[in-house]
Amino acid sequence: MNKGASDHAINFAKETHQSNLLKTNCTEAELSNTVVSSAEETTRQKEEDAENQKNEISFQNDEKRSISNNLMRHLTLQTSKHQTIHTEEKPFKCDVCKKSFNLKGNLAKHMRIHTGEKPFKCDVCKKSFNLKGNLSKHMRIHTGEKPFKCDICKYSSNWKHALAIHMRTHTGEKPFKCDVCKKTFNQNGNLNIHMRVHTGENPLKCSICKYSSNCKSALAVHMRTHTGEKPIKCDVCKRSFKQKSTLAIPMRIHTGEKPFKCDVCKHSFNQKSTLAINMRTHTGEKSFKCNVCKHSVNVKGNLAIHMRIHTGEKPFKCDVCKHSFNQKSNLAIHMRIHTGEKPFKCDVCKHSFNQKIHLANHMRTHTGEKPFKCDVCKHRFNQKGYLSIHMRTHTGEKPFNSEIGKQF
Repeated sequence: MNKGASDHAINFAKETHQSNLLKTNCTEAELSNTVVSSAEETTRQKEEDAENQKNEISFQNDEKRSISNNLMRHLTLQTSKHQTIHTEEKPFKCDVCKKSFNLKGNLAKHMRIHTGEKPFKCDVCKKSFNLKGNLSKHMRIHTGEKPFKCDICKYSSNWKHALAIHMRTHTGEKPFKCDVCKKTFNQNGNLNIHMRVHTGENPLKCSICKYSSNCKSALAVHMRTHTGEKPIKCDVCKRSFKQKSTLAIPMRIHTGEKPFKCDVCKHSFNQKSTLAINMRTHTGEKSFKCNVCKHSVNVKGNLAIHMRIHTGEKPFKCDVCKHSFNQKSNLAIHMRIHTGEKPFKCDVCKHSFNQKIHLANHMRTHTGEKPFKCDVCKHRFNQKGYLSIHMRTHTGEKPFNSEIGKQF
């Protein structure tokens, strides 16, 4: 290789080396700048995170203070409300009826009585209520829910207050007392109804006739006289009745129960009213008097029957022979003539009768009993009719004196 070529190669090598050295220096500078930049970014990120964390802690503290302040205000308000129970302070007054309340919310609820507002509506039957709680109780009618159960019997209710009232049937408690007659009741509502007996108030009026009552249930029963509705049905004989209390009477006929006992004659009855009538036979009381003839009876129904003697009214008519009667029972007895029915049978001789009184008279032929005594000669008879005939021998009365005998 000549000298010129050798110098050229040496120069090229030097230039290449210097070029690589420049590149290396440049890369190192850039790398150094990149490292510095990355460190600065990390520092800034840490500072931002620290600032955000500080702000978050500050926000949480503010939120806690706000909750604490709200809680304190709520507790202070509730304490203030509760204190009105002890102080009996009632600063919220109704402008309509002047009734006072210890809470503003209670006044707002009360005002719905005057305005008739019922904002809470049942989605099932569309019935409306003035209190949300009343709607909740009402919904149990549709759901069948009865969460309040008696610990003694199987009674359950959809209303807590109803259970409390029911428990008084077990305890016998009657905390509500009438100031007039001292009678006690297990419900305040029953006392309020009872007070109308003393005041004479009958605020519940029939929309069809002039009937009025002091009791809502009595008015409801009365309305059935207009509608003919008899929703209470006997499971034994399938008879229907207007009211539940009336069903209790025929049920005792089916069961034979006679819970009402006379202390005088020890006779038992299936109705309290029948016992009261029986007691009048012992006391001789006849408080129902006829305005026409002054005849007195011990039963109001008997006075109504007696009055038909004066009026000639015979409202009960036989569909077979058109014969009329002033008593329903007389028509029933008469119908046995057509049907041949003789439901009253003697246990001794098996003889049958179509009237109970005929069986009673017949039984005296077996017992020898003669309860009807003549006050004049002391002669005794087993039937009242025979005594009446006998008395004519003493009085000389001849009510059936015939004119035929005088012709011979």
